[in-house]
Amino acid sequence: MEVEFKFHIPVGRLAALQAAAQHGDATTVRLQARYFDTQGGALASRGIALRLRKEGDRWVQTVKARGDGPLDREEHDVEVEASNPSVQPELHAGTQAGKQLREALDGTEGPLEEIYRTDIDRAIRNLSFDGGVVEMALDTGKIVAHGGSEREKQAPVCELELELKEGPVSGLVELARQWAAQHGLLVNTVSKAERGERLLAAEWGRPATKARAMVAPGGIRQFLRGPALQRAAVANCLAQILGNASEIVEGSGNETHVHQLRTGIRRLRTVLRELDALAPGAFDPAWEPPLVEAFRGLGELRDREQAVQTIGTELKEAGAPPTDAPAPAGIASPLDIVRTPAFQATLIALMGFTVCLADGRAPDTTGASLAARDTRKYLHRRLRALYKKVHKDAGRFKALSIDEQHRVRKRLKRLRFLAEFAAPAIQGEAGKFLGSLQPALSALGRLNDERVASTLYREMADTDPRAWFGVGWLAARRKASVKATTKALARMQRPPPMRRV
Repeated sequence: MEVEFKFHIPVGRLAALQAAAQHGDATTVRLQARYFDTQGGALASRGIALRLRKEGDRWVQTVKARGDGPLDREEHDVEVEASNPSVQPELHAGTQAGKQLREALDGTEGPLEEIYRTDIDRAIRNLSFDGGVVEMALDTGKIVAHGGSEREKQAPVCELELELKEGPVSGLVELARQWAAQHGLLVNTVSKAERGERLLAAEWGRPATKARAMVAPGGIRQFLRGPALQRAAVANCLAQILGNASEIVEGSGNETHVHQLRTGIRRLRTVLRELDALAPGAFDPAWEPPLVEAFRGLGELRDREQAVQTIGTELKEAGAPPTDAPAPAGIASPLDIVRTPAFQATLIALMGFTVCLADGRAPDTTGASLAARDTRKYLHRRLRALYKKVHKDAGRFKALSIDEQHRVRKRLKRLRFLAEFAAPAIQGEAGKFLGSLQPALSALGRLNDERVASTLYREMADTDPRAWFGVGWLAARRKASVKATTKALARMQRPPPMRRV
């Protein structure tokens, strides 16, 4: 199992890093690698990379596959005795990475072919900390696809990796935090293999990373242990957060990435709020403020853009005179939000948290974690409490103020996310309960879009009288929107019981 951080190096920061990489026992090596896959992309589609790499005078074959969390990966290396070797998947038999490789290749047609190659200069330096060692690798070079043909494409490589060689994960996390803060580094999960795949595509557009379903690989009893559930839930949220934040760092993030990043942060904040009692003290209170700041900044972008696109289109169809929404003043870009030192430090800490719990080195806690049986009872109690509050407000939704109606939406989202995290322990099909919440969430989302649009068009009307059409149209719609939301809320189901353990 490989445990490492990988960072994007911003423009203007490379020279300082190159100087730092030459201190102490630093060495430099040239790495020339050939990456293989089937024509149908059997490996890439499963997040697997298979390569042959020349390291000095020797060839090493490596397979990399997904691990359990956002900071760890399955990896297996084997030296190949040949001057010009051919790829041999069977060399990885008996390893976790090899198992994923074999499963990906079973049933596929066509041979493994070289699809791209890399030419990298790597500066290597060991960084010591109390009780351990981290290997720092600064990679600069290029990725080349369709080598030797007229369609050859290239992409630069400029990244820093910090890999734990020995010692506790906490030492790696602290070093990663220090180096990121000193050099303005940005966490980036896009691998060289993924960059190679992008060169092969005519038009690359990575889909936004959405939330994945929770699983209980160790069984329900293990899943319901406080630290195990906390780690699984945080790792689940980070997969969504890191995937979209990395696309923003890469410069290819769009409004969908922004929306899914914000959703991932909202889900993570639900974890920190609702699952803290499972193992009190495991979550660091310092994580919350940077998450809140990023969530609000992304919300300003997302809500405004949604209002302009969705409501603006409907107004145009309703015959509204053309108006131009003014460019937002003082609103940070997605990249500005993601690259703040506080947000990056929080990502690093959270990634470390998932691994610390995985290898048994959990943070000190101020109280004992709940047993599986008590965890089951706690989850059921919290689901019922949230449902009860939403159900109560649903019965008087028309009489609530705009702020109170918005509070209903936030509570319903918490109820949905908590149910998603608890899904493996829910008796029967959790999907039916979650499905019953979706109409209400959609109606509340529409109501929020209209509220944001109403504020925007009122601001526009101060300088453009044509915007009053939008103000009036939205005001006329509010009664019908509130009525539709009330009906949708009435269709919610009660939370199902939890499995007995």
